[in-house]
Amino acid sequence: MEITKVTQKDVTMIIYEFLQQIFQLFSKNLPVGAWNTSKIEKFQNGLHQQIEELEICLSEEQPKARNIFQTWILKSTTFSVKKYFQRITSFLKDKQYSHCSWEAVQMELRTCLIIFDSLLKKQAT
Repeated sequence: MEITKVTQKDVTMIIYEFLQQIFQLFSKNLPVGAWNTSKIEKFQNGLHQQIEELEICLSEEQPKARNIFQTWILKSTTFSVKKYFQRITSFLKDKQYSHCSWEAVQMELRTCLIIFDSLLKKQAT
């Protein structure tokens, strides 16, 4: 086994962290009246459902032994995701949570989700 090989569970944990951060981001300081509230709620509900399903997947998987390097890589990656969202939150705060700043964040996250989708497809093959 390669020391740097990323397991399916690692990918699941990273996606779980990413979705958690998106959910938290879209649960506060949204621009009032600028967006369709029902669409935001539908988006939040979808995120919440995905998070719950990932929690079930993660709890059902058998724990596999990891070496120290693999554990460090996973922690480093999830820490990077958290830092990424801290920068997004700081950007929004600096822009006073304006509608325009939220639009920029939406575009950024859309790009991230597209990248995640392609990574998942590669992981599945």
